[in-house]
Amino acid sequence: MLKDGARVAIVYLLWSNEPRAYLERALLAMEKQTYPKELIEFLIIYNSHKPDEPSQCPYIREEVARHSEALPHTTVIEQEKNLGFSGGNNFGMKWAIENSFDYVFLHNGDGYLHEQCLEKLVEAMENDKKIGTAQSLVLLYPETHLINTAGNCSHYLGLGFCNAYRQSAESITQAVKDVGYASGAAIIMRTDLLKQHGLWDEDYFLYHEDLDYSFRLKTLGYRVVLVPQSIFYHEYKFSKSASKYFWMERNRFAVLLMYYKWLTLILLLPMMLALEIGLWLFAIKSGWGRERVNVYQYWLKLSNWKLWLAKRRAIQANRKIPDRELLKTMAATVNFSEKAVESPVLKFIGNPLMSGYFWLLRLIVWW
Repeated sequence: MLKDGARVAIVYLLWSNEPRAYLERALLAMEKQTYPKELIEFLIIYNSHKPDEPSQCPYIREEVARHSEALPHTTVIEQEKNLGFSGGNNFGMKWAIENSFDYVFLHNGDGYLHEQCLEKLVEAMENDKKIGTAQSLVLLYPETHLINTAGNCSHYLGLGFCNAYRQSAESITQAVKDVGYASGAAIIMRTDLLKQHGLWDEDYFLYHEDLDYSFRLKTLGYRVVLVPQSIFYHEYKFSKSASKYFWMERNRFAVLLMYYKWLTLILLLPMMLALEIGLWLFAIKSGWGRERVNVYQYWLKLSNWKLWLAKRRAIQANRKIPDRELLKTMAATVNFSEKAVESPVLKFIGNPLMSGYFWLLRLIVWW
């Protein structure tokens, strides 16, 4: 049963020339939503553009006006500078809180909603108040019969990756299920929890902010789930980018530091060092050695340690579940399922080694 009058703000974050590529498809999908349109606010945030580009905000406003009769109420906001993924979405979350919405749904720029996407998400959230956040089943576009992510996997060494990537959508059961973490591509959150426990951490800037938010809720005793009946289509492109590699690795260390107890981190050290060797080989092969050095340089600065240790103290003071419970939701192996990062060393040496170590870790960690 749906709650009468549950109001949802859909935050659609775009930047640069993305509106030209993706906006029309998103608007057409928004017109078809089965969730009552009077309970939806479509909040389009144009997160600025590159210095050598014109603003696409006039184009956005023209397209919204052209579709206005069939859309829910739509607000367009242009930012003066790029606030990053977490900063841009936080702006939308604050707007939703200030305007008394019950839920916020983050809509990836290069995706669009199935007609029942929102309805099924809200229904799941209303039926179980222990669900802190949920994600849709994200399918690939244009290969809409294949999965992009059926809930992301969180590896015990801080890596994150899509679950069931490129598997058939028919392989997924329809029951709501707990996942490692909810993908920020299509995620719904409760505004009361955002007010109580904070928005997304803008210090991540890019990557792992969705993992961090999911872990934050898990440590507070909330469920993080996939709602398979809610479908979101995503024009996903795997990209190898040196700058993105820096953010992924820097933020991976931040997550490990903040969420594990010190004793667990000590136990993880041998496997973390083994992973470092593997990641160095991968970085050198991919031409990302300089970015790996930049990660170390970041963590050698005392000011950065102070920043993340302050966050750690707050998380550890408020957490309600122990490390042994958090580890139950972790993956033991890494399965990126992308040919660009396929490695026989990972498959035949790394994953068996990490799996065995994880089995031992689960036996030891009782705290």
